[in-house]
Amino acid sequence: MSPAMLHGIIHGRTIELQQDSGLPDGQKVVVTVQALPDASRLSPGEGLRRAFGGWAEDGDELDRYLEWNRQQRKMNRREIDP
Repeated sequence: MSPAMLHGIIHGRTIELQQDSGLPDGQKVVVTVQALPDASRLSPGEGLRRAFGGWAEDGDELDRYLEWNRQQRKMNRREIDP
């Protein structure tokens, strides 16, 4: 079986995986533990820069998508009576 990268949370001597490993209960495994960066230690704004990084090279496409999204929201709205 090829190695898999699984994410989990450590609870004392137990690691709770976020998804099924696909291995049978009791299967012996080798585990390499690497801590993920703590998001609370990021500088202000860094989390947003990372989250929106996928649009970094495609600002025009992002503008078109946002405009399309605005238009879609308007299509089925009822008029507000004053």
